[in-house]
Amino acid sequence: MERKRKEMEKGKSELRLAMEELRMCSPGDGEEEQVQVQQVKVQEQPKSSTMDLLSVSKQLIHVLDEIGPTLLVLRQDIQENVQRLQDLHERDSSKYASLMAIVTEEMEQGTAKKTKSCTRAIIWLSRSINFSKYLLERLLKTPESSLEEIVEEAYGNTLKPWHGWISSAAYKVALKLIPEREFFIALLMGNCQDFEDLAEDAKMLSYAVQPLLEEIDAISAKHNLDKMKSS
Repeated sequence: MERKRKEMEKGKSELRLAMEELRMCSPGDGEEEQVQVQQVKVQEQPKSSTMDLLSVSKQLIHVLDEIGPTLLVLRQDIQENVQRLQDLHERDSSKYASLMAIVTEEMEQGTAKKTKSCTRAIIWLSRSINFSKYLLERLLKTPESSLEEIVEEAYGNTLKPWHGWISSAAYKVALKLIPEREFFIALLMGNCQDFEDLAEDAKMLSYAVQPLLEEIDAISAKHNLDKMKSS
C-alpha cells in the first residue's frame, strides 16, 4: 500500500491526490468531472458519504505526517476517529455507507454522545477538515501573514470553541513548532507544480469537500449534536 501511494504521489501535490482519492470513493460522470469549479453538478449515482469522509481524513493525515510533529495532537485525533469509523464501516459497508445511517443508529441506541461513539468521530473529523480548509484558504488569501498566525486564526475559528482547556493548551504548545510559511507551501505544491496550480487545486478541493461538511452539519443540527464539545 505504501509503495502504491508513493507511485501515485509522483509529480502530484497532496491536494491533487486528495481530490483524486475523493473521486475514486464517489464515482462520478467520467470526463464531465472536469467541468469548471463554479458549475456544481449533481451526481445521479449513489455516493458513500462514509467513504468520502474517510478518504479526505486519511489524506489529511498524510499531509500532517509530512509536516512532522508540529500538529501531532490533531494528527492523533484524526487517526483515532478514522480508525473507529473505518472499523464500523468494514463490519457492514452497505449498512453504514451513509453517515446519516450511522448517526441515526447510535441515536436510537443512546450511544451517540459516548466518548468512543462513531457519531462523535464523524463530528470531529468534520471539524478537523473544516480547520484545514480554513487554513488553506487563508494561506492563499493572506500572503502577508505568517503560517503561525494563520494556524492560530484557523484554530480559533474552527476547533477552539469545542475544545476544553487541556486540548487548547496542547495546541498552544504546537503553535511554537509551526514551520515557515514557504516550507509549508513547497510541501503542498509537490515536485511539479507552481503556486498557481496549488491555488487552483486548493479551490477545487474546497468545493469538493463543502457538500460533505454541509451534510455533516445538517445531520448534527437535526439531532442537536452541533454543540458537542470534546470530552
